[in-house]
Amino acid sequence: MSQPNYAGNIIVNLAGLPEFLRKPILKKRLLEFFSMSQEDKKEIINNALYAGPTIQFDKFSTLFKTWLEILCNLSEEQRTIMFSTYIMEIVNHPEKIVLFNLDGILEIYMSLSQEQKNILSSNIKKIVMSLDEESRKKICLIIPENARKEIGI
Repeated sequence: MSQPNYAGNIIVNLAGLPEFLRKPILKKRLLEFFSMSQEDKKEIINNALYAGPTIQFDKFSTLFKTWLEILCNLSEEQRTIMFSTYIMEIVNHPEKIVLFNLDGILEIYMSLSQEQKNILSSNIKKIVMSLDEESRKKICLIIPENARKEIGI
């Protein structure tokens, strides 16, 4: 990347914070995301996809779980905006997800309450099913089979 990865730096710093600090800061950043332009949202997502694999997985898992928990408490519309932006970026640039520990990410998802998993999987399934056929095929090739089964796609 030619520009500084400010969002990536924030992600790395958040990963090292204790939960009582991490959760409110992450929630504030997530809420700011929804007021950004589409271009800025895309840049934030790109930076997050770039930074994610560089974070030690134990810290990443803590941060990712906090992110999912916060998303569960946001509106369906906000979750749809967030997940759609990520999904479209991954469909358009699948190489960005290659370095992620997808099995580990699924384990983090599985550690959520059943209600939280239902909220997230319902939202993600709806987004994936609304994709055009080619994009849906791409995302299904990227997502491991056990994760597709869990989400119901």
